[in-house]
Amino acid sequence: MFLYHLIYHLPVISSTEIIETERERKAAIIVNTLPERWTGLIVGLLLNAMGQGLCIVGAMGSGIWTAAAINLNAWQGWNIGIILFVSGILSALTNQFLIHRVDLPRFVAEVAYAFLYGYFVNIFTWLFTALGVGSWPVLARAFVSCFGVVTFGIAISLYQRANLIMHPNDDTSNILRFRYLHGNATASQLVDFIPPIIAIIITWAFSGKLLGINVATVFSMLFNGVIIAWSDTHIWPRLKHNFKIQPAGRK
Repeated sequence: MFLYHLIYHLPVISSTEIIETERERKAAIIVNTLPERWTGLIVGLLLNAMGQGLCIVGAMGSGIWTAAAINLNAWQGWNIGIILFVSGILSALTNQFLIHRVDLPRFVAEVAYAFLYGYFVNIFTWLFTALGVGSWPVLARAFVSCFGVVTFGIAISLYQRANLIMHPNDDTSNILRFRYLHGNATASQLVDFIPPIIAIIITWAFSGKLLGINVATVFSMLFNGVIIAWSDTHIWPRLKHNFKIQPAGRK
């Protein structure tokens, strides 16, 4: 018991109140019905894949994690899909440390989401390629790519609020936001961007190349957190944040 209390009263989470029993936890932090949460998850998954597909085919930049994978591929020749999957597993492991307990169902669900996400990204990438989006003028592709960023920002908001299953990277930002950063979506996104930014800097230092960075990447870094926070209150506001952990500052 002494070790348990020591871990859960570290300074970084001193303001966090952990609800002890499963019944109390559900009563205090699960707000929406299960059908509502599953709807948020499914719609969020599809919107996320669609937004990433627009960014890929638009070829005017994408999310920072994808940009990091592109640069690692150019430097070492590693498969982009494998890089994204491995980074997802590492994020899922990181989340276990951030919540201060082993949650095997959560870990397995996040890895499963990463597989589903990749599958639907391929479908939307094929669709937008068939529609000829990649051959549009530069300005049109820049707009489409930025719209893709807005789309997956809305998607992240939806399935973070549903909080059933989500991509490991987005779960990391969700945990950071509510357990450590007092609900600040922009700050949590910026902290979550640190690992891929470091990876990009390292690959650029060794390869001399900087790939996958364009207008949509900058737009994503600057506004992804803002879009998520805006979506929380403007896109299906009935869907609330259903917490699996007690958020910082909440009594």
